[in-house]
Amino acid sequence: MHLETHDTKNINWLRAAVLGANDGIVSVASLAVGVAASGVSHTTVMISAVAGLVAGAMSMAAGEYVSVSSQADSEKAILAKEAEELKTQPKEELEELTNIYVSRGLEKPLAEQVAVALTKHDALGAHARDELGITEELTANPFQAAYASAISFIFGAGLPVSVAYFSSNEQILYTVSFAALISLALLGGLSAYVGGASMPKASFRITFWGALAMSLTIGVGKLLAV
Repeated sequence: MHLETHDTKNINWLRAAVLGANDGIVSVASLAVGVAASGVSHTTVMISAVAGLVAGAMSMAAGEYVSVSSQADSEKAILAKEAEELKTQPKEELEELTNIYVSRGLEKPLAEQVAVALTKHDALGAHARDELGITEELTANPFQAAYASAISFIFGAGLPVSVAYFSSNEQILYTVSFAALISLALLGGLSAYVGGASMPKASFRITFWGALAMSLTIGVGKLLAV
């Protein structure tokens, strides 16, 4: 018996979670080292980092909810239009479905049989999947995306905040940067592993952009130091 499983159901929450954790680590770590580079007190660095954590988590949740809600609304509108066309133009829609299967390699008679069978079983589902590319596994979920983004941002941002808290002002630039880069590398590898992608490539990509962000904010902090 051949059993094969795919993790497509994980794509939505994985994308939101990785984005949230990555943004939490990069933005709050960059904020902490940038403020610290300006020469302010340890208390000021901590206030800035914690404020960045709270504001970032809410921003991620709101942004994901609004974005994914818009996507979900668009999908509903498209499906409603397709359902209306199936009622008013059934022959044209059946021919359209047949041509899709022909373009994918089926002979015309077999494509017609498949189109008829799927139309009888679930016409809207067949057109949503094969014509519009909308599947139940990949359907947008605003609450899921918002929750995953906010929680993962808090966990990600919690790392640089904790490291900064236990570091002296002179050490923050080095300890926070090092901890953030290691965490980003692990995050990239973990997300790639869960999604079945290349772990080294994902780790390098996410670490590179994190290092660039922190370097730029350190530069800004030193440039504007008073």
